Amino acid sequence: MIYPENFENKIGFDKIRLSIKILCLSKMGEYEVDAMEFSSNYNFINKTLTAIQEFKEICINHDDFPVDHYNDLTGSLKRIKVIGTFLETNEIFKLRSSLNTIKAVSRFFKNHEDEFPVLSDHSKEIKIYPFVADRIDQIINKHGKIKDKASNELFSIRKDLNLKQNSVSKVVHSILKKAILEGWVEQDTNLSIRDGRSVIPVSGTHKRRINGLIQDVSSTGKTAFIEPVEAVEINNAIKELEYAEQREIKKILNDFTDSIRPYLDDLINSFLILGKIDFIRAKARYAIEVNAIKPEFKNEQQFYWNNAVHPLLEKSLKKEGKKAVPLNIELNKEQRIILISGPNAGGKSVCLQTVGLLQYMLQCGMLVPMVENSSAGIFEQIFIDIGDEQSIENDLSTYSSHLLNMKFFIKNANEQTLILIDEFGSGTEPMLGGAIAESILNKLNNKKISAVITTHYTNLKHFASSLEGIQNGAMLYDTNKLEPIFILEIGKPGSSFAFEIAHKIGLPNDVLGLAKNKIGEEHIHFDKHLKEIIRDKRYWENKRHRIRKSEKKLEDTLAKYAKELNETIELRKKIIAEAKLEADRILKESNRRIEQTIRQIKESQAEKEKTKALRKELEDYKDKVDKQGTEDNTAFKKKLEHIKHRESQLKKDRKPEDKKEPFEPKSTDIVIGDYARIKGQESIGEVIDKSDKSFVIAFGQMITSVDKKKVEKVKDDEKPAKKTASVQSNISSFNLHKKRLDFKPGIDIRGQRVDEALQNVIDYIDEAIVLDVNKVKILHGKGNGVLRQVIRDYLKTVDFVISFENEHIDLGGDGITVVNF
Repeated sequence: MIYPENFENKIGFDKIRLSIKILCLSKMGEYEVDAMEFSSNYNFINKTLTAIQEFKEICINHDDFPVDHYNDLTGSLKRIKVIGTFLETNEIFKLRSSLNTIKAVSRFFKNHEDEFPVLSDHSKEIKIYPFVADRIDQIINKHGKIKDKASNELFSIRKDLNLKQNSVSKVVHSILKKAILEGWVEQDTNLSIRDGRSVIPVSGTHKRRINGLIQDVSSTGKTAFIEPVEAVEINNAIKELEYAEQREIKKILNDFTDSIRPYLDDLINSFLILGKIDFIRAKARYAIEVNAIKPEFKNEQQFYWNNAVHPLLEKSLKKEGKKAVPLNIELNKEQRIILISGPNAGGKSVCLQTVGLLQYMLQCGMLVPMVENSSAGIFEQIFIDIGDEQSIENDLSTYSSHLLNMKFFIKNANEQTLILIDEFGSGTEPMLGGAIAESILNKLNNKKISAVITTHYTNLKHFASSLEGIQNGAMLYDTNKLEPIFILEIGKPGSSFAFEIAHKIGLPNDVLGLAKNKIGEEHIHFDKHLKEIIRDKRYWENKRHRIRKSEKKLEDTLAKYAKELNETIELRKKIIAEAKLEADRILKESNRRIEQTIRQIKESQAEKEKTKALRKELEDYKDKVDKQGTEDNTAFKKKLEHIKHRESQLKKDRKPEDKKEPFEPKSTDIVIGDYARIKGQESIGEVIDKSDKSFVIAFGQMITSVDKKKVEKVKDDEKPAKKTASVQSNISSFNLHKKRLDFKPGIDIRGQRVDEALQNVIDYIDEAIVLDVNKVKILHGKGNGVLRQVIRDYLKTVDFVISFENEHIDLGGDGITVVNF
């Protein structure tokens, strides 16, 4: 169910429908667009979305899909179901071209069945009858005219007709030639046709000169169009032949219509399928225009939309060279209702309309503009309360119309209902309107409905934070530029920024001051705290993002070293294995050589010269082996040194493992964070600082400085289970105080590279913000101004920085940037 009746006009779907209509190729497709309606049938919607997604691929990657001759002949085919009626010549010609298109479409999907399974299922219902096309080809030529040989009778009639027409042409031309020679007509006169008959235009003064019938007279009466008496009989015969031709053509058309009448239902169905394919194609083309996709579609009442865009807003802004800010929003079982607050013109209503339009588009079987990792759900009902519904005729005020809508919502809403309400509770006295709105919200929440609601009422923000199922949401606002950002952030209420907007517009300060006094400090502080929370959250989110990037870089480096270490270990194993094999080979070869030498000496019976030569040969082999061994050993040592260097490099980057050694308490082993006691006493405290001669120890709420010689470290089993709140608070206060004392009010980055200097400034500014410093100075020098510009570009992005300027000219001028927090 959709409520109210003008739902489509309120969310702008009527414009979407018109855009799709324009993309249709036929009236059949346009009828399908008109018939498109909201559905809550999950299987039907899912199949429709898949079909459109498939057609998107066709539009992008297949230029061979047939798009011509999508003629709508369903009306003509339905008309000839009555016996005695027949198709006209032009209808048969259109039928022939459309049958070619239907056949081509069917063949396309048959050839791409695996690629486009859903669309192929649609096309399987098309039935092709070659007989119909063949019969048309027998009677209609390629120009859409009845062929002479459509029947024997027609062939005979047209043959006689041509003979008669040639004959009358000769007769009239001969008479015209004579009239020209006699001077009855002008030299350049040509024959004319009146009522299908050839006539001669003759001036009024000579019209009696030619024997014949006057078929027509010019508007001035000065020219008469005479049919010569010699041509009258022939023209009468031609007229009779033309009547006979029309009768025969009618008979041919009747016979053709009778022959295809048994196939009419299947033909009509094929044209309806062609219309549906045209409709799906138009929706696919529109999806390409607005970058729409099929999100993960679930049969449940929840969704997660990432970078969803209002298509009409995007189109409108595109003309101005702008882009719409995408919407990220999620509804689930724990977060069924989102209560959006924020400044006027901050995007609350656009957010609401985007949700309504995209959900309605989806359930009308259309792809929606969002990114791939989005998911969508389905609702049985969508109710909206947007805009002014006041009516003079029905005696309804704006607020009364809102209450009537709320009455309908409470009565008809259920767990499968999506409700969209804009400016909830407005239109009446704020306190009373807020109370009624709170009660209605509680009732709707008890019904487990899903909803997106916008409001300015503070009581509703408080109420939403106290109930399960409802989440506050804020439209973000740039407090520095005093302009909306149009980004929705879930999890906290938004501020209306009424005073800031009024100040920007230029209302007098005394008026604003009086207004603040009237509303009360408590309310002002509530709004102020909201803004501070937003500001702090943005700062820490940016900080967390930078930390995550650093951690990712560190993880990548560790992974790289781990991979190199594994490769090094494998290389060492390979080198050792190769060395063993080579050594074994050399040993075997040496033994073989020695045995061979001994055998040859024995065989030569110890001849002196022979023995000497053999010994020389053995010595040469030994030198060769020693030399190769030395070279191999040198290469091996180089490889081994390289391996050891890489291992030591990796160990430097990895955190060394703690080695467990017997515990011997020594004052020299004590570091900040250890637990210790004063010798001879039982009280245990935590070391929070140290110097060359003493430790600073926190004993409960007391912090004291103790000489190193009087302090001993406690054993692990003596340490307290956890720090008390007071100890932790004192330690934190001490650390913060110490940091403030050590903090320098300026930083010198002269001589540093741009990236190094920027990182140092980022760390320095972060520390200044944490320590609540009011002003710092950055000494960057003058130079060519590049470093100064980079630093100041960064300062513009820091929310806590309210201003920055050059130092006084006497103290350094533009070589120093003074930053105010």
